[in-house]
Amino acid sequence: MPGRPPTDADPPLLVACALGIERFALRGGDRGGAAERALPRPVVLRTGMGPQAAERTLAKALSEGAVTERSPVVASGFCAGLAPGMRPGDVIVASATRGHHADAPETPCRDNGPLLRALRERGLRVHSGLLCGSDHVVRGAERAALHAAGAVAVDMESAATLRAARRAGPRPVAAVRVVVDAPEHELVRIGTVRGGISAFRVLRSILPVFYEWHRSLLLPWR
Repeated sequence: MPGRPPTDADPPLLVACALGIERFALRGGDRGGAAERALPRPVVLRTGMGPQAAERTLAKALSEGAVTERSPVVASGFCAGLAPGMRPGDVIVASATRGHHADAPETPCRDNGPLLRALRERGLRVHSGLLCGSDHVVRGAERAALHAAGAVAVDMESAATLRAARRAGPRPVAAVRVVVDAPEHELVRIGTVRGGISAFRVLRSILPVFYEWHRSLLLPWR
């Protein structure tokens, strides 16, 4: 396990994703301007697929003594859009996440204003709302039911990631996902069609936005 940072050091941002291709995209992105490059380089953590893998990996990464023990956490990667009109490459910024169990509580994302502004300034199509969790790939009628219940997108790890992050101690959390398929653009395999390539390019481009969000959390007025 990495050594513990000094108590007065700003912890690095922890960006959690499930898939190797997501980690590849996020690690390969531009770091942004000089202000962003002055921050600690974010830790991009691959959790593996599914809510249980996400919770287990986050618990270890945020355990006492880890470099990321006090880190803000962003859940990122790809997701399925649920609203009509969404397209691959659209970005979801969660106002809250909710797990896949019927009685699962919501985890609010209260610090996402800078994320929304920065993404829109880059000309991206951005949607904000409830990001719902699932323990399996969701298609067809099940997607429609989730949208009718108030969700704008679904993935398998974000809710579990943020739940584990909050359980490990108070910290800012966010979930930013890129739509890889949507009601009119269902995708069978990531990277095999144009929609997957579009989503990959957008995911690769948004790392500077995470730097800006991290920097905003450290400003004195906060």
